[in-house]
Amino acid sequence: MYKHILIPSDGSELSQKAVAHGIELAAALDARVTALTVTIPYHSLELDPAPVADIPGAADFVREYLHGRPKLYLEAVETAARVKGVTCETLQIEHDHPYVAIIETAQAKGCDLIVMASHGRSGLSAIVLGSETVKVLTHTKIPVLVHRS
Repeated sequence: MYKHILIPSDGSELSQKAVAHGIELAAALDARVTALTVTIPYHSLELDPAPVADIPGAADFVREYLHGRPKLYLEAVETAARVKGVTCETLQIEHDHPYVAIIETAQAKGCDLIVMASHGRSGLSAIVLGSETVKVLTHTKIPVLVHRS
């Protein structure tokens, strides 16, 4: 059925549950996994870079925080996959729009399923923040399994 599953992770508790579910599914189907985390480029976070630039080492600290934590998320996915005997590739991509990076990665890697969490925002936060999951669902032709818990 499915042979290559993309599992995006942002390290949140919900995302970790989706990762576990995706790996279990991959193990049951004898599929391989590509784990992905998308970081937002540093320039996307800068409103006024002067205050950060004026503090020695602050910009480097922010970059390491943005890029160091995702490495930990991917290591956790890789370990979970190894325990279940699932082949796992990990990728960390920097992109202004995480949903685009998810879709482009799934297409480039030939994934036939995307397994991801939905944070289930509602009301104003759903309108203002949007949902990467909804954006992926809206813009891809690849099947998406949305894990809710």
